[in-house]
Amino acid sequence: MMKTMMSGEEVLIPDDRAFSRFQRECECDEDWSLTYNKTSICVWIQILEEEKSLHKIKCRMQCKDIPAETMYDVLHDIEYRRKWDANVIETFDIGKLTVNADVGYYSWKCPKPLKNRDVITLRSWLPMGNDYIIMNYSVKHAKYPPKKDLVRAVSIQTGYLIQRTGPTSCTLTYLAQVDPRGSLPKWVVNKSSQFLAPKAMKRISKACVRYPEWKQKHSPGFKPWLFPEQNRLSSVPLSELCIQHAESLENIDESSLRESKDERAEHSDEEGHN
Repeated sequence: MMKTMMSGEEVLIPDDRAFSRFQRECECDEDWSLTYNKTSICVWIQILEEEKSLHKIKCRMQCKDIPAETMYDVLHDIEYRRKWDANVIETFDIGKLTVNADVGYYSWKCPKPLKNRDVITLRSWLPMGNDYIIMNYSVKHAKYPPKKDLVRAVSIQTGYLIQRTGPTSCTLTYLAQVDPRGSLPKWVVNKSSQFLAPKAMKRISKACVRYPEWKQKHSPGFKPWLFPEQNRLSSVPLSELCIQHAESLENIDESSLRESKDERAEHSDEEGHN
């Protein structure tokens, strides 16, 4: 999908065709390998480059008691994300581009002993009848260069498709193709598809259940993703952004790193509780 958007150096805001292509890829399970299938969550992966562990991952979760509108709000609400997303180190909006596109920063914790990662992305969103899409890809901004203590990753295409299945139910599909920079050990791909991704989906689900009560106490009417006139971000001209190519970033080799004992213990312990 990103070929059209990233064919040149020009940063483009996704059009309706780009959203439709993203939705088709979310819905099509051909050429994907199912790696996890328990209760209401499925995870698939596509290996793109074996030697670098470069892969695409897709997760789908059936939510019987979460309205699509609530899911959409939770995935947008940056203040709430800081509360429920245990992997987040720092996240903030940089500026707005249009009524349904902005630029933001996100850094996250990686499994030890890997270095933590960060990313600058152009994010866009679109309500489509009963469905909603939020998607992003990596861009560069001169004011936010890579940091010394973090590895700058590249989101080639990442996003969510929320599909309404009833008045209080929905399906969430998460699709990601991220170049984490560098060669990763195989256990990272296995762990992300069989443990980290399902765990993240469950965390989103729990966050959705708690959101209405939390939002009632935190600016209940403030939802700039629904009401663009509420958006207080300053505008960023597209000319300040350029495509973030993976090749221009530092490449680190972490392929020989073994999973830390703490991580393994936490993994087995958590699996026991699920």
